Amino acid sequence: MNIYDFKVILEPDETGGYVVSCPSIPGCYSQGETIDEALANIKEAIELCLEVMQEEGEDIPDPSRVLVGSVVVTR
Repeated sequence: MNIYDFKVILEPDETGGYVVSCPSIPGCYSQGETIDEALANIKEAIELCLEVMQEEGEDIPDPSRVLVGSVVVTR
């Protein structure tokens, strides 16, 4: 069994709660009312995406290729 550490991006939704995406897996999004709920939901979404990818013979993306950084801009 392999362990994968997928990076996710959480953003507050305009109507409340959070939208979360996984940049390593295009189209893999979820949401939740709280951060914990959003993270639980994206974990489930990632697992489902990986299951479909495996069934279709696709390679699992390498999550280490997604880097998290920060850029400070002064205006």
